[in-house]
Amino acid sequence: MNLKKQVTHLKEWQLQEELAERMLPMIGHLYRDNNIVTTVYGRSLTHNTVNDILKAHRFARLVLDADLTVKETFPLLEAISGLGNLAPARIDLGKLTTRFLSRGGDCPVEEFVRKELTTVLTGRGPVLSEPQDIVLYGFGRIGRLLARILIEKAGSGEKLRLRAAVVRKGAGDDLVKRASLLRRDSIHGHFDGIITIDEEENAIIANGNMIRIIYSDAPEQVDYTAYGIQNAILIDNTGKWRDRDGLGRHLKAPGISKVILTAPGKGDIPNVVAGVNNELITPAEQIFSAASCTTNAIVPVMQAINDRFGIVHGHMETCHSYTNDQNLIDNYHKASRRGRSAPLNMVITETGAAKAVAKVIPGLSGKLTGNAIRVPTPNVSLAILNLELAQPVSVETINAYLRDISLDSPLQNQIDYTNSPEVVSSDFVGSRHAGIVDSLATIAEGNRCVLYVWYDNEFGYSCQVVRMVQKMAGVELPAIPS
Repeated sequence: MNLKKQVTHLKEWQLQEELAERMLPMIGHLYRDNNIVTTVYGRSLTHNTVNDILKAHRFARLVLDADLTVKETFPLLEAISGLGNLAPARIDLGKLTTRFLSRGGDCPVEEFVRKELTTVLTGRGPVLSEPQDIVLYGFGRIGRLLARILIEKAGSGEKLRLRAAVVRKGAGDDLVKRASLLRRDSIHGHFDGIITIDEEENAIIANGNMIRIIYSDAPEQVDYTAYGIQNAILIDNTGKWRDRDGLGRHLKAPGISKVILTAPGKGDIPNVVAGVNNELITPAEQIFSAASCTTNAIVPVMQAINDRFGIVHGHMETCHSYTNDQNLIDNYHKASRRGRSAPLNMVITETGAAKAVAKVIPGLSGKLTGNAIRVPTPNVSLAILNLELAQPVSVETINAYLRDISLDSPLQNQIDYTNSPEVVSSDFVGSRHAGIVDSLATIAEGNRCVLYVWYDNEFGYSCQVVRMVQKMAGVELPAIPS
């Protein structure tokens, strides 16, 4: 055994740990005091552990084909933290460091950072003139994940502010049980922080954020202004109403100005996939749909492929984890096959995702078919895209293109990319992307290709909904470097 090499590896790890530990307070200070979000090639560093920071740097190898270490990024972060008078922004520490190193250190770090951040050296200030109130209508699987993400993004409280969740009254210990469900999750783990309850206000206090639990049986029965809630964006995650008339009932409630449905909308309701057709989010429209988890997973990939290679025809099949809509054991269900036990069966069922793609990308209207298989896993699904393209492609060409799209493009928050030969569905629990391209499964021959796209149909979709809320609220931070 080479003891010298063993000692060297350990000392190198300890040095990186120490630097990452010193980075934590700087990252937190920038986020809380300046609303600065720091990332490494798109991987957020805020609210992370030492190991998370080191893993984010390790991810940079996918981009650079070389290591990017905290020893290289630390001096730049220290210089950024020392500026003190920064306006809100999203700063990619990885890209900044790579740019600095490529210049061979031709100027001091402090001078380089000040020059690169000139556009945001305008002094501290709020992102919005007033925090945007958010209300959750429903507090089930998606509702609680939305709550976790919104609480995580609260920062100094000047951006999105989760004010309430509307539910039907349960038992006498309703508040305690709902707080417990937010605190513990069998799939997504424990809540990252502290949760208490305020019985007098009938509220859950999560990391200092007070979320009132309001009981109501109908949307129009709630007067939100009585709770100090004004001009709120309401996210309906019940799926009970999907048309304009039904969702419009929320707008009759004082204090609500906009509504988002976390399911495909019917009729003329705009179906928005964040990052793809944000132009549909206009001040004049009050009701929006965030489409479905599957639509969000496949549309960004479809958009990228269609832009570069052209899609002539395609079929989409999703192996989708079972949901609360199915039965634990065989029982009556109004839909075909869904009455059979979800944990024990693969169940062929319909999906509207293929048609929904055409609503988001009109150029693909009539070109896609789709089906779904519900499988006995509780979360993370897999979409298989079998596409006929307008030109011949190779595995190498299509993978290289999608890799670049995932790393540096307007769709980098939606599309992720993996080249690991060992990944399985559970590895993608907690993914913040709409979908993850599994490059080693890609098939291409002539003008046909088959793409495999993983997606966390709960958390990844919830992140997409929050991106949509941020767009509606005007919470879009400038990106450094541009």
